[in-house]
This record gives sequence, structure tokens and C-alpha cells, in this order.
Amino acid sequence: MHYEKNQYSNGASICGFIIAGMFLYWGINTLFGFSPHPFNLWWLGFIWIMIGLAIISGQVASLSNRGRLRSIVRDYFLENPEASIEEISAKTGITIKDIRAIVLDLKARGELRGKFSTKTGQMKPVLVEPETPETPKASFCPNCGTPMKDESAMYCAYCGARLK
Repeated sequence: MHYEKNQYSNGASICGFIIAGMFLYWGINTLFGFSPHPFNLWWLGFIWIMIGLAIISGQVASLSNRGRLRSIVRDYFLENPEASIEEISAKTGITIKDIRAIVLDLKARGELRGKFSTKTGQMKPVLVEPETPETPKASFCPNCGTPMKDESAMYCAYCGARLK
């Protein structure tokens, strides 16, 4: 698998699929003569269709790479349950920004459970317990927005982002 910088966080988008659909629409209309062009440019329909198909194939490849990147990070956490975000980035070559996004996605899907140490940034594999309502504090993680309970924390306990 070929990885490009920030590929996970800047990957596939709905807009890409919409633009591809527009090119396919123009191509089909031009190819079958439904287009209001005064000249018969049927060959232009092939060009629009090829552009649309190229955009769709790029978007589908990006979606499949997202799944592979998630499995790489999840498997690394399974093999090294006390790994930190920086360690995973150094070992896998995936950027810290992408690993943070992947960790948040894995936690949202329930595939990754545990908290990050606020002092070392290492994962502490524990069962996730329901949170008790607390008084909101003024400091939040800049990456995921989780309230910081410990003011001296160096890393976010939820996503592992560096705070200071």
C-alpha cells in the first residue's frame, strides 16, 4: 500500500463523487445527442465519461485505503497495547495527524478501547466505562474537544494528542 501525507484525513469526499457524477451526466448527454450543442461533438462525450470514471476510481481507492490504514493502526495497538501516537507514527510512517483521526474513528466504532496516559501519551488499555456527569472545566483538548480533568496533563486521555 502506498501512503501519502495526510491521506486519511484528506481522503475521499462527497464532493468528488458529485463532480464525477456531473462529468458522467455531461458525457452521456453529449454522447447520445441530448446535449444542446449546435455542433455534433459526440466524441466529446467519451472524454467527459473518462474524466468522471477517473474521479470515481480515485475516490473508491481512497475509501479502501482508509480501511487499510485503520486496520494497520488497530493491529499495532493490539500488538503493543501501551503504544503512543508518536511511536505508531515512527513505526508505520503514517503522519501524527492521520493517526489521531484514525484513533478517534476506531474509538467511535468501538474497535479501540482504553485511554491515553496524560503524562506519557501511552495507551492504557482499559474497559471504557460510562462517564459520570461532571462540572464542565475551561480546558479542552484542541484535537478532539474532550474536557481535560488534569490541568498538568501533557497528552489527551481520549485521543492521545499532545497538549503542551
